[in-house]
Amino acid sequence: MISIFDIFKIGIGPSSSHTVGPMKAAAAFSDDLKQSGLDVQTERIVIDIYGSLALTGRGHGTFDALLLGLEGSLPHDIPLADIPDRLERIRTQHILRLNGREIRFTPDRDLNIRGDQVLPKHPNGLNFTAYGQDGGKLKEQIYYSVGGGFIVTDQEFDQQAEQTRQVPYPYTS
Repeated sequence: MISIFDIFKIGIGPSSSHTVGPMKAAAAFSDDLKQSGLDVQTERIVIDIYGSLALTGRGHGTFDALLLGLEGSLPHDIPLADIPDRLERIRTQHILRLNGREIRFTPDRDLNIRGDQVLPKHPNGLNFTAYGQDGGKLKEQIYYSVGGGFIVTDQEFDQQAEQTRQVPYPYTS
């Protein structure tokens, strides 16, 4: 069950599916790297953006949301005044702050727009891959932005959502 607070949420950009969801997916990948201790070994992150997200990404702010999400920001807590300087740093200096560590990130190389391809489970697909210093793959995760700012991993896609918390105003109809 979801709450009305899950449905109506703070977001940046014109689309919850194309901005909020991708930002949350990038932040989740960044957090997953931290939880597994792989963030300190990560030297490069590549994001493959598929289908609808890739085709409308520039206009909807998807690509910017991904970069800010990798730096740990979420739509409801990002200081709006900081966004232009952070994006400029990533684009021109190629410095991404992954969990407090600076890594190289070159958008033209590390942000792959694959509008002519769709992942099998949903048209809004993202594939994140972290690489170590030797170029070896450390972690890979597919996320789908399934609407309303909600995301699921490839593994979670066909699973029923479990009630994980009590909500003050549950939405059931």
